[in-house]
Amino acid sequence: MELRIEATDLPGRTCVGGPGFPAYEDVHVAVQRRGRPAELLDPQPGDAASARWALECEVKRLPDGRPDVTGRYVQGAPGGRFVYLSWVGAEVAGEGRSMFRRAKLMLEAVDRETVEAAAVSGLLVARLGLTDVKGHPLCAAVRPPLVVWRAGEEEGEGAGEETGQETGEGPA
Repeated sequence: MELRIEATDLPGRTCVGGPGFPAYEDVHVAVQRRGRPAELLDPQPGDAASARWALECEVKRLPDGRPDVTGRYVQGAPGGRFVYLSWVGAEVAGEGRSMFRRAKLMLEAVDRETVEAAAVSGLLVARLGLTDVKGHPLCAAVRPPLVVWRAGEEEGEGAGEETGQETGEGPA
């Protein structure tokens, strides 16, 4: 199955600092590989109009029959899976680039019907904006309504059925 992440509303190439938080420039966002925090998939500039990643995943079954999405970019234990979107940049007052924020795209928050439909269709899509309410790069646990999940064929292809999840828990 393909897990596609479609992001809009990126916060820009600079992140303004504040009390206890340094400023960053040349900001990029990427998907972090499981167990390898320095290995980032397809970094996208923070001022891009949009960003998109396609992750090869597999849907396995937990002992109780629930679906469990796994893959090289899927983090966490069964029942608590997520994908990290890592923000990297150069600290304005420092040297070198580093990860300074991460958003956890919570797979456990996708309703079972949507995951089951994605397992059949081969496609699970997450759509989200990447700027928080303060204008900074989105971070922390991301669940509906901050992300909209859908399963099925490409929009406009007409083949197959789509199932979407548009409501749910707020941010953690």
